[in-house]
Amino acid sequence: MFGCKEQWEEKKRLPREFFARDGITVAKELLGKVLVHKTEVGTIRGIITEVESYMGEEDKGSHTYGGKRTSRTEPMYHQGGTSYVYLIYGMYSCMNIAAMTEGIPQAVLLRSVVPVDEESKERMVALRMADMERRRRGKAVTKSTTIQEKLPASIINHLADGPGKMCIAMGITRENNDIDMVESPDFYVTEGINVSPEEIRAGKRIGIDYAEEAADYLWRFYLEK
Repeated sequence: MFGCKEQWEEKKRLPREFFARDGITVAKELLGKVLVHKTEVGTIRGIITEVESYMGEEDKGSHTYGGKRTSRTEPMYHQGGTSYVYLIYGMYSCMNIAAMTEGIPQAVLLRSVVPVDEESKERMVALRMADMERRRRGKAVTKSTTIQEKLPASIINHLADGPGKMCIAMGITRENNDIDMVESPDFYVTEGINVSPEEIRAGKRIGIDYAEEAADYLWRFYLEK
């Protein structure tokens, strides 16, 4: 873990100016920052460790490629700092944060976080467990737990290292779509740990083989584990 709860509560929220820049700059600088979500099981904080940049209407990997402005992609066209949460495979949420300014649809996909403290970890475990039970039973589960031993070590060690798993562990759903994360009292990003440029690695974005030459762009950025 990275410290006590009180330490993270004092962290400064990221302002509009942070997000009102190009999607590659914002993506790199989001690494090490803390995603905060106040949920029904309590506040969860996760350090962002992996992201992908999507650079708008010219990017064949982007949902807005070619100027595709729909009700689904509308949040990408909103001001920097707006959340864009969408479903994949009809069941898993993926979360982005819009970059740039109104009308320029660049965004950063958040792929992975790690809990900042034991309390956040326990809440992530509770949400992952509830999700597993809900899918197994095919109905909602209201009772949560923080007993980590009930989850396999393989899951505990990979609580939020994938965009779908991250959303489950952070309690993020489509209800969190199109939220101004600069102003929201419940869903926002704060300062986090120091990350030097030398610690950032780059690779190809995942799951966009259809995007022709854009599939080879090194626009996925991550911290070494």
